[in-house]
Amino acid sequence: MRVLVSGASIAGPVVAYWLVRYGFEVTVVERAQRLRKAGGHAVDLFTPAIDISERMGVLDEIQAKATGIDRMVVHRPGSARPVGVDIGKVFTAISDRHVEVMRDELSEIYYTAARDDVEYVFGDSITAIDPDGTVAFERGAPRRFDIVVGADGLHSNVRSLVFGPEKDFTDFIGAYLAVLSMPGRHADPGVFTGHFRPDRVVGVYGDRHGGDARAVFLFRSDPLEYHYRDTDRQKALLRAAFAGMDPMVDAWLGELDAGGAFYFDSITQLRMDTWSRGRVTLVGDAGYCPGPAVGGSTSLAVLGAYTLAGELAAAGGDPERAFPAYERAMADPVRASRAFARGAARSLVPTSRFGVWALVNGSRLVAALPTPIARALARLNTKGVRLHDTMEVKDFSGV
Repeated sequence: MRVLVSGASIAGPVVAYWLVRYGFEVTVVERAQRLRKAGGHAVDLFTPAIDISERMGVLDEIQAKATGIDRMVVHRPGSARPVGVDIGKVFTAISDRHVEVMRDELSEIYYTAARDDVEYVFGDSITAIDPDGTVAFERGAPRRFDIVVGADGLHSNVRSLVFGPEKDFTDFIGAYLAVLSMPGRHADPGVFTGHFRPDRVVGVYGDRHGGDARAVFLFRSDPLEYHYRDTDRQKALLRAAFAGMDPMVDAWLGELDAGGAFYFDSITQLRMDTWSRGRVTLVGDAGYCPGPAVGGSTSLAVLGAYTLAGELAAAGGDPERAFPAYERAMADPVRASRAFARGAARSLVPTSRFGVWALVNGSRLVAALPTPIARALARLNTKGVRLHDTMEVKDFSGV
């Protein structure tokens, strides 16, 4: 059977890897001219995604690219001295097998894992999908596929073509995220240096491999007017939100026009009754984004891609059987991630000085506890901090 996957970031290469292992013929189409190097921020892989990566044979490569960020230094309002937090201990408490890695590095690792077995078509995108599986492209000739998978992110083209406008499924949860690449001199390797204020959080970090640093901005706001590809407007909105916060932050903002990779988007959830229609289905952020940076979306995408491929294999490629099974398997993780993300958005971007104090000192408390005690306390909260470590990974080894 022939499967077309739209999107070559995270979910796309993972679902492609597993589908070819099950004997499917897979084509991945990607709008970008080459594998994206957009300066993406660090992402977290928790135990289920780590287990899947290990089964793919790429865990050693992922661990070799780990950022190594294990310390946070926080500047707070009303405090002359910054506060240090051992965030390595925090992650040890909330996850048995956690790795933080730059998104671009992770994407390349997953892409390389099945590159020789998958047809990758860069510089093209889907313009129409007929019920019989005939797919039209911007540049290439029409082709017919048995299955079409939208793995093309929050602003999914496949979802728009098959299910309707993005606005019909999005739920803005009150904050915005921006990521800026800047010269490495702005950060100490292995350290996240942040400034926390009510409604605004910003920090810079550099990974242990050197190179560029990343600045991450989170801020609360009513809905803002901009197009998701209008970077000039996005940068103006970011300056308006953070200018004057601190001289250090102003220096980071000064890099906005220096040509570094830049990302800006709302923290928005997708809420769909179903992710499948006919021979088309969605995976990862395209179908169930819990909210960028707050809902474990990368680990959820890896789990969803693995599960979709496994259910298709178990059903012999029959979408009428595979898609409902895939949606049933992912329903609880998706619902739980959405709920977690809403709480995380409130906690990570506090609305008051007390909220800032609670966020910092809560992290300090976990870091100060002996590791066995911190782990034991975290294990009591499988719907909170341990959520993404306890999601089930189905066994498809028998298909």
